[in-house]
Amino acid sequence: MATECPESATQGWVAALGLAAFLFALAIIRLDRPFGDNVVNSALFIIAVTAAAIFLVDLIWTKVHLRPSTGIDPTYDQPSCARTLVKFAGLLGSLGFIAFCYWLLPEYRGKFYERYYQMLWIVLPSMIALALPYFYLIDRRMRKPRDGYWHMGKLVIFQWAAIDQAVLGQHLLGWIIKGFFLPLMFTYMCNDLARFLAVDFEKLSSFKFWFDFLFDSLYFIDVSLVSMGYLMSLRFTDTHIRSAEPTMLGWAVALMCYEPFWSTIGRQYLAYETNYKWGNWLWDTPMFYGIWGGGILVLVAIYVWATVAFGARFSNLTHRGIITSGPYRWTKHPAYVAKNLSWWMVSIPFMAQGAPDKALRHCLLLLALNGIYVLRAKTEEWHLSRDPIYVEYASWMEANGMFRFIRHLPLLSCLAYRGPAREGVHSPDSKQFAQQHS
Repeated sequence: MATECPESATQGWVAALGLAAFLFALAIIRLDRPFGDNVVNSALFIIAVTAAAIFLVDLIWTKVHLRPSTGIDPTYDQPSCARTLVKFAGLLGSLGFIAFCYWLLPEYRGKFYERYYQMLWIVLPSMIALALPYFYLIDRRMRKPRDGYWHMGKLVIFQWAAIDQAVLGQHLLGWIIKGFFLPLMFTYMCNDLARFLAVDFEKLSSFKFWFDFLFDSLYFIDVSLVSMGYLMSLRFTDTHIRSAEPTMLGWAVALMCYEPFWSTIGRQYLAYETNYKWGNWLWDTPMFYGIWGGGILVLVAIYVWATVAFGARFSNLTHRGIITSGPYRWTKHPAYVAKNLSWWMVSIPFMAQGAPDKALRHCLLLLALNGIYVLRAKTEEWHLSRDPIYVEYASWMEANGMFRFIRHLPLLSCLAYRGPAREGVHSPDSKQFAQQHS
């Protein structure tokens, strides 16, 4: 059993600085409007300022580029133009693969993603131009330079005999994850930013207006930092994808929680919401209305705090470093706990009006959705338990976390952490794991 909580991949003060930089950039956009009504440019400015603040302190003070997990050794110098060109071909092949998926699938041909495509037209030319020197400088310092981009490049240039299928598969999974989630999150960010810029603060004179504003603003912070995480996947800053979720179950329970899948699942199978929500229930009792609404905001704030704690590392279905700071000192899954509790407080399915069995039915539907998030949590634990740092963290949390009591409860003991060590699976030490997965 671990006696101390492992150090977080993103330290708490770095994450707080990132949030401060985000709010500073947002204030500039709101007050000065340097890009006018161009929401895409404004969103990119906010992401750039936030990422710059995080990366500067991470590189200068915490020196993330010297971590073994980067795979970079400053004392090693083996430059290779050939390897660099192969990796560049791998980058172009990866972009081409995602572009083909966007061209092929009807989901990505609608107007919903227009702002995302506008962002790509701005970002991609600079990204491609900087890729060659970046690959050259990083590759020459790598002890194991044949990474996912190298294997993807070998696929592109038809040298298939040299390909490691496991490495290539993980590389493609990482790009599929970015290709699926980034369009959603950046589009949500732009939509929320436009809504934020249109807010008339003179109307914020009642708790209801403040609740709506803070509720929307918190989720705006969330999708903005998530968008930054998907855009800023760099080995030099140790924010690269170390591994992607390897199981179909993990992918299934994650993807069904997002559009376009959720619109079908949520409407046809798990439609737990009713037309009678918490505001209708407590509108005539202002004191309880304020207390209940304040509780919802606290839960949403904890959910967003869990995203803030990642810094520039957030990404679904991936391992980009173990986070142990912020609300992750209380529980392994603070975002899921807070989000699911907030749904109960917002939708109040137990107060559904109508037939006597209606409330029970809607409660069971929301419990089913909660069950999906339990599966998400468990598949994430199975994935991350390949890293001994996570095993150490989860073991520490079993003894010190706020939900450590559940392992003693008959019906909830299945939620307790069971890492590889408990199952008799050999777990390498942290340094060995970092070298193997860099």
